[in-house]
Amino acid sequence: MKLDRRSFLGLAGVTLAGTLPEVAEASIQPRAEKPAALKTALAKESTTICPFCGVGCGIVVSVKDGKIVSLEGDPEHPVNEGSLCSKGHSVLQIAANNDRRLMKVLYRAPGSDRWEEKSWDWAIPEIARRIKKTRDATFTEKDAKGQTVNRTEAIACMGGAALDNEECYLVSKFARSVGIVYLEHQARI
Repeated sequence: MKLDRRSFLGLAGVTLAGTLPEVAEASIQPRAEKPAALKTALAKESTTICPFCGVGCGIVVSVKDGKIVSLEGDPEHPVNEGSLCSKGHSVLQIAANNDRRLMKVLYRAPGSDRWEEKSWDWAIPEIARRIKKTRDATFTEKDAKGQTVNRTEAIACMGGAALDNEECYLVSKFARSVGIVYLEHQARI
């Protein structure tokens, strides 16, 4: 049998037409089991901004029983209009109910080969003490020309894409008030 394009399309059409009654009959049969309830049923929805880059896409977060059960693009957000990139879809990985997310302070002492758990009540004052110690040891009031500079070059500050405008403003104000001149921001777009 010689099979040219016209013969192939005709044969495909006849085959399709022959299977349609079976497909139609199977689709109108009642289902024996009850459909599963939606995981977002009775969940409370709120909106947030994706933390992964500087675009600022909107996300709808569904929370049920204190756990995030769904994340999706916000269709009413003017930036992304409901769509999310691959990074935005993976926001659930950093959610609070992720069992792999670090929730405690881990500290490795100088020269040690192991990490130890510390409390936030220990960590925050320790960070502040180390910043102050470094700043005091390296603070420069005047440069070689005698000009007032009031800076430290031993500390740097780097912002991230997860910060919104207000948080960036506060971080930069803090850094400048301490005398930090190496102030950068990293936004992944």
